[in-house]
Amino acid sequence: MLRLSAFLAASLVLVPAVPAVAQPAPGGPPAVGVVRAARQQITQTDEFIGRIQAVGRVALVARVTAFLDKRLFTEGSEVKEGDLLYRLEQAPFQAQLDAAKATVEQLEAQHRNAQITLERAQYLLKTPAGQQSNVDSALASERSLAAQIAGAQAQQRQAEINLGYTEIRAPISGRISSTVVTEGNVVSPTSGTLAMLVSQDPMYVVFSIALRTSIDLRNRYAAKGGFGAVVIKLRLPDGRIYGQQGKLDYASPTVGENTDTVTLRGTIPNVVMPGMGAAAPGARQLVDGEFVTVVLEGVEPIFVLGVPRAAVLSDQQGDYVYVVDGQNKAEVRRIQLGQSTPSTAVITNGLKEGELVISEGLQRVRPGQAVLPGPASPPPTVARDPAGGAAPGEPATGAKPGGSADSANPPAGQLPPSGK
Repeated sequence: MLRLSAFLAASLVLVPAVPAVAQPAPGGPPAVGVVRAARQQITQTDEFIGRIQAVGRVALVARVTAFLDKRLFTEGSEVKEGDLLYRLEQAPFQAQLDAAKATVEQLEAQHRNAQITLERAQYLLKTPAGQQSNVDSALASERSLAAQIAGAQAQQRQAEINLGYTEIRAPISGRISSTVVTEGNVVSPTSGTLAMLVSQDPMYVVFSIALRTSIDLRNRYAAKGGFGAVVIKLRLPDGRIYGQQGKLDYASPTVGENTDTVTLRGTIPNVVMPGMGAAAPGARQLVDGEFVTVVLEGVEPIFVLGVPRAAVLSDQQGDYVYVVDGQNKAEVRRIQLGQSTPSTAVITNGLKEGELVISEGLQRVRPGQAVLPGPASPPPTVARDPAGGAAPGEPATGAKPGGSADSANPPAGQLPPSGK
């Protein structure tokens, strides 16, 4: 889905409502409100449906078979890397470790005796009482015990590892789900996931775009550094613009065979909302798996020819507007629309800059009919979003190109200036 989020440096040239002198006499031509088609400065944007994904996601599982002794976290809270989450029954594993240590100590004592025996046999070999066979037997016994010690030490390390597995700690920082298994149950590597842990800040936003659109975006941003210059904004499910901006960091190396789309991914901060603690439920606005609207904002503004969206009509032949000619007669003008917003229609073909377009009283107009044109009513005040810009898709207040913010507003009772 493609749209334009218009930030107008040149507002639509509108004037106050039609004055009393412009009211038609009974049976005379109908009074209509007109606006002059003018070029406006906008920031071009493209919108796509995306999904929020956590950068890190871990399924917590048991790595040994034991009773679940204690759960040490609050479900749904944020935990830090290294925090103790579960403690399993430790006594059997501690006993295994103690037994392994005792075996190592026993074998080390036997190995020391074997070393002494070998040294004695080697010394006696220098005398008439010594025999080579005794030396060989003592050497084999010493080497065998050394190998047994190495095996026993490996068993001891395995016992230490298993004892460590009785403490399940957070491998990453993030928010943890509810527990699937409660205290007192036996868990094992085959028990499945005990709980899910997902990282919170930053977040990924993943979305797909058509290959042709991807090429257009690449060409548009090539002079500004490529996709690295793309600014990502998000529109949340309730329509609000998210207060943080992100950057593209990944584009899939292949194109989907069935969809002819390319998958893009951006990284965006997911900060804690003011006045809330990180551990509080809903403390961050972005949630793993959430659908959002991804807004890719252009790096520089462009100028387009625009008229009020209310002035555009449609029939079976397409879109059209009514223009007022030099004899104050309504004329049908077929047009082609660009990427328009709910308030502004961007005209790509069929209309010239400066022509008078009827935007009010259209229900009383017929092709070729004489009309009484007057300035259209001004648009309502546009609420500004918290980020400081105009609401998405609405005109922005500010100075017009080449003049002050009020230079294009004519006195009451006059038609809008040509703008040429």
